[in-house]
Amino acid sequence: MFKKILIANRGEIARRVIKTARRMGIQTVAVYSDADARAPFVLDADEAVHIGPSPAAQSYLIAEKIIEACKATGAEAVHPGYGFLSERTSFAEALAAEGIAFIGPPVNAIAAMGDKIESKKLAKEAGVNVVPGFVGEIEDTEHAVRISDEIGYPVMMKASAGGGGKGMRLAYDEKDVREGFEAVKREGLNSFGDDRVFIEKFILNPRHIEIQILGDQHGNVLYLNERECSIQRRHQKVVEEAPSPFVTPKMRKAMGEQCVALSKAVGYYSAGTVELIVSGADPSGESFYFLEMNTRLQVEHPVTEAITGIDLVEQMIRVAYGEKLSITQEDVKIDGWAIENRVYAEDPYRGFLPSTGRLTSYKPPVEGWTDDGAENGRRGVDGVRVDDGVYDGGEVSMFYDPMIAKLITWGKTRDEAADKQIAALDRFELEGLGHNIDFVSAIMQHPRFRSGELTTGFIAEEYPDGFHGASASEDLIRKLCAVAGVVATVNSERARYVDGQLGDNLPAIRAWQVSIDQQKHDVVVHNGTITVDGTAMELDTDYVPGARMVLAKADGEYLAVKIAKSGSGFKMTTRGASHSVSCLPAHVAHLSAHMIEKIPPDLSKYLICPMPGLITAVHVEAGDKVEAGQPLAIVEAMKMENILRAEKSGTVKLVNAKAGDSLAVDAIILEME
Repeated sequence: MFKKILIANRGEIARRVIKTARRMGIQTVAVYSDADARAPFVLDADEAVHIGPSPAAQSYLIAEKIIEACKATGAEAVHPGYGFLSERTSFAEALAAEGIAFIGPPVNAIAAMGDKIESKKLAKEAGVNVVPGFVGEIEDTEHAVRISDEIGYPVMMKASAGGGGKGMRLAYDEKDVREGFEAVKREGLNSFGDDRVFIEKFILNPRHIEIQILGDQHGNVLYLNERECSIQRRHQKVVEEAPSPFVTPKMRKAMGEQCVALSKAVGYYSAGTVELIVSGADPSGESFYFLEMNTRLQVEHPVTEAITGIDLVEQMIRVAYGEKLSITQEDVKIDGWAIENRVYAEDPYRGFLPSTGRLTSYKPPVEGWTDDGAENGRRGVDGVRVDDGVYDGGEVSMFYDPMIAKLITWGKTRDEAADKQIAALDRFELEGLGHNIDFVSAIMQHPRFRSGELTTGFIAEEYPDGFHGASASEDLIRKLCAVAGVVATVNSERARYVDGQLGDNLPAIRAWQVSIDQQKHDVVVHNGTITVDGTAMELDTDYVPGARMVLAKADGEYLAVKIAKSGSGFKMTTRGASHSVSCLPAHVAHLSAHMIEKIPPDLSKYLICPMPGLITAVHVEAGDKVEAGQPLAIVEAMKMENILRAEKSGTVKLVNAKAGDSLAVDAIILEME
């Protein structure tokens, strides 16, 4: 077995590989950029080598620096993780030339499957169903329009070398093609160094289902069941689960065998994933089509590990060393259900805009996954596992992907796994930047998610006007009122004994007017009893002044409620929503009606930068007349282009930014008359 391996990646996946390598008795080498000098994965590794400045193009994407680090440390093999160099044939070839093993598939398989155009041709030749589309060279925008008209709308335009949701645009008509084709080319060139684009038919009511493949260098290839990854935003996965609630044993066998046949056709070994698009309108499950093959480990691999008990990273290392698989297809089982939610640095309350900055508080619901080698160890602690690459006080950089952590839960049933997600998300403390914890919790509670009726349009269909928090039942509001009343009472008791107050000690306050989301409720806390609007409630809490998390048992239901000071009140967050709360002593609450309301300023005449980012284009000048919906500027952030459009018609008065400017969030780009 290898004695030392280098991980050519960063963040949570670097930590993930290090943990399994340590259990296998293999020493590890980390490589890091300036931005990651203090990152946890650097400290986890046995050795660490600095490879350059923060931008990935100057550090993690330079193969020569990775090879130099291998030579300097004596690393015998490289695990590429996902992203960066993981699917770059030139990198695998360069390693082979230096006698360094690549912990991944053979070069010819990466080349065949990594190019979306060529992979579709190969899949078709292998008898795999493929989506109707054009897989040749597209000359220009006019050619793209003609192709799209022939295929029939809607169509999907994709960068040939793309991945991770980058370089993709959905077009419903000719106008969308004309507007999006060049953007797809640019994103493909900027992210992958390849501006080729292909166009295919977009399947209505589609489900995204993928098959996990595992093969060795001796011709053995297995499928490790499927994952449902239909819940996506901007073509990036948000929720993944295994198995799929849609797939039957017959479908699983048909999909798996086709994917194995495709893998064998290209001589595949190591871990890989064949992505399929499945028509949710066809209950027979026969309408599934090849999308692409990812010749690497997937972000969502832990859900497969949780239901099969197979450590995919360990298997990749053993296969790269030349070992035969120790399992057969008959050994691959499905035990329970697993769900993974990706915790992203993005603000769902502001249209999912990327959010960067320092994590002023980071406390996951359980300690990070340790890989102790136990039989069910890949399921974490009591079915809750956290894979992360950040730390309390650390920074989420603008240079890399916005994923903060992955939360994986396992249960005997799908509902149990989802319930564990909700409870764990409530206990996830994350402050300092915007995040999507409320949003993924809301999905876990959504009736449509619980029914299993999923499509890739789930988020757009269920949240057409954006996300405003999960709806709270009257019962939950009542329990939050009780918790707020206890918090207010405990804080007031503490305030009574602060030195230097005028007059005698303050009287104890037991009656409160609690306003939650501007709805008023009467709460009385006295002699161990609590009433909300006159109705008694049983409540046990552990709250002490200054605590940011309240664990409570209200009428038999366990709640974890995050509390943060906000102006004269505070914010309570639980069950997928944040609630504005104020607690006024009942005897003075009526006076609040005389307070002057603060009117927020009118910002409608400004185009404001919605996130920290780079201005790549400004389409208008002072004096130009614009119409509602017209593109005004493009901001690039987290490796994605974001088109900013006019909210209403008007005339441009002043332009404050130009292409090449780096702007902070809420910076004014231009002003309208």
